[in-house]
Amino acid sequence: MEQAEISLSEREFTRIKTRVYEVAGISLSDAKRTLVISRLSKIVRALGLPSFDAYVDYLERGGSAQDSQEFVNALTTNLTRFYREDHHFAHLRTHVASLLSEKPRGTRLRIWSAGCSTGQEPYTIGMDLLTAFPELKRWDFKILATDIDTAVLAKAARGIYPQTELAGLSAERMRPFVKGDEGMVQVPESVRELIAFKPLNLIGPWPMKGPFDAIFCRNVAIYFDKPTQGELFGRLGKMLAPGGFLYIGHSENLGSGGEGFRLVGKTVYQSKAIASKREAA
Repeated sequence: MEQAEISLSEREFTRIKTRVYEVAGISLSDAKRTLVISRLSKIVRALGLPSFDAYVDYLERGGSAQDSQEFVNALTTNLTRFYREDHHFAHLRTHVASLLSEKPRGTRLRIWSAGCSTGQEPYTIGMDLLTAFPELKRWDFKILATDIDTAVLAKAARGIYPQTELAGLSAERMRPFVKGDEGMVQVPESVRELIAFKPLNLIGPWPMKGPFDAIFCRNVAIYFDKPTQGELFGRLGKMLAPGGFLYIGHSENLGSGGEGFRLVGKTVYQSKAIASKREAA
């Protein structure tokens, strides 16, 4: 028998919005009310709790770290695909070509995919660059891929996807994938070994020091309010290596965090200070 929907009062909705903002920086609009009910109801039932109020009480007073993570995982949205915003990868190829021409073999090259979701973005970066520059294996080339949602990170680390996710890609771009059983494909090991998938809350401490030659943080900041967006982009700028670039989503802008950047392409930014130093050299 179908269970009755758990009702969500305004007070409960406010408590949930406040908590997810405090722990993850996510700003839920009133339009997300139905999403909150559908995604959290089964967790509330599984815990044997009578209401959303009781659930928030449980998280605040006795819930484990895993309970808190499950709460965040349920309220994050993960929409991504291979070669999304293709112009970013074209720009990155040009940037990497320049780096390879300037630096000796063995030089460190680091790229960060922040908010990597189920892995299509970092895998696209790896496959695209290895196809364009097979000699990259002779450099110290690594990709860091992070996300707050541990469930999608686990899927990303496997690198296995339905073949239907390759729809629309050219034959050349589909070639690196290894065909598996039941209509599945896997990212080749040569690419998977380049990528480290790590959980990271972007509004919390960052354990890595950088610097990164390129950072992809696309369609992540849209879930934050303006002050949080500005702070995030400012921090990302400090993680860039000289000459590095920041790639953001097509509907995003740097806001108050953009003071130190200049726009150099469609949603592609470079530090003004870094750029001026290179121009003066």
